[in-house]
Amino acid sequence: MLDFSSSFCDILKHRMAVFLCFLFLIISSATGCDRCVHQSKVAYFSKASALSTGACGYGSMAIGFNSGHLAAAVSSLYKDGAGCGACFQIRCKNTALCSSRGTRVVVTDLNKNNQTDFVLSSRAFMAMANKGMGQDILKHGILDVEYKRVPCEYKNQNLAVRVEESSKKPNYLAIKLMYQGGQTEVVAMDVAKVGSSNWGFMSRNHGAVWDTNRVPAGALQFRFVVTAGFDGKWIWAKKVLPEDWKRGMTYDSGVQITDIAQEGCSPCDGGDWK
Repeated sequence: MLDFSSSFCDILKHRMAVFLCFLFLIISSATGCDRCVHQSKVAYFSKASALSTGACGYGSMAIGFNSGHLAAAVSSLYKDGAGCGACFQIRCKNTALCSSRGTRVVVTDLNKNNQTDFVLSSRAFMAMANKGMGQDILKHGILDVEYKRVPCEYKNQNLAVRVEESSKKPNYLAIKLMYQGGQTEVVAMDVAKVGSSNWGFMSRNHGAVWDTNRVPAGALQFRFVVTAGFDGKWIWAKKVLPEDWKRGMTYDSGVQITDIAQEGCSPCDGGDWK
């Protein structure tokens, strides 16, 4: 686990130091139960495109995530955008209709309906069904389910940084994080010119989009504060954006995130679902 002592905060400056130290103290005192099984209900959208315009800001690219198995999650799972890109395994309790495996979904939107923890794409909803019963499961509309968070797996795929169309050189940069692996959340982000130690903080604009109006000149590097359960660490992407970065382009960060959440809940509720 990270050392949340003042020595860690020494690497940060001014307001960023105060903010992050306070944030880490909150995280370090929390109990992580992401992998525990929870009981709820799910509904579905008839079109996956409804989720691609969601609060996470992935746009039409979301349809290509996880073979279109997407979900809108309630605010406690959306976490003001930190939950964007999180993966969950969901299975329904009706064994006559549903398989024991269930379906794996990626969070791309905020579900504002408190009647269900998730609203799924129809493809993800049907994937919970036993073979040949996909249309039957759609007729139910809402199902009782159990779910747990699971690591996201993007084989041979690094964390990607997409420059948003709203970016304007030289004073404004907005980026979107994609293919965030593991069972993690990015809770803070810094940017600096490659080779410089003069870091400036970025703010979460919405969902998976971060921005700054203090853009360093030249090629850019990033560092992320990544949490997993009650644990966390810095991840440093040393050279991400070239000096001539362009709006609408996606760049390879050169790093993969594969951390699994450290858990503090025992025993987990969920029966025999391993």
